[in-house]
Amino acid sequence: MLHEEIKGKIKEAMMAKDAVRLEVFRGMSAAFTNDLVAKGRKPQEMLSDEEALAVITRLAKQRKDSIEQYTKGGREDLVAEESAQLAVLETFLPKLMDAGEVMEIARAKQAELGITDATKKGMLMSALMKDLKGKADGTVVKEVVDSLFA
Repeated sequence: MLHEEIKGKIKEAMMAKDAVRLEVFRGMSAAFTNDLVAKGRKPQEMLSDEEALAVITRLAKQRKDSIEQYTKGGREDLVAEESAQLAVLETFLPKLMDAGEVMEIARAKQAELGITDATKKGMLMSALMKDLKGKADGTVVKEVVDSLFA
């Protein structure tokens, strides 16, 4: 289980004196506990791999947003720190599809649903996000859908 694996990695990071990894693993563990409590479960329980991946995905998105903000603010020291943490988080995430792969699926789904005008773009977007949940970045999917109707 991913949740147990990450708890074990906290100890490994401590032994290796790897501060960045230790901080990320502790943050992930805390986020897992918060997620359990938010769902009305006991903090000692373990999340399923799917639930753990959802939490890790959310943490990675937060890092990406922070990197964007720090870059705008000219805080390169913080950008480097967040980037290092993001790299650790991404080792646990499945490889996301690129725009080309998403485009193929989007065209097939568009033909399957018979969507030809831009007013039904939301319907296509919704169907694609359901199919590609955890496999593609929502921003990439939106750009592909927009390009289909451009």
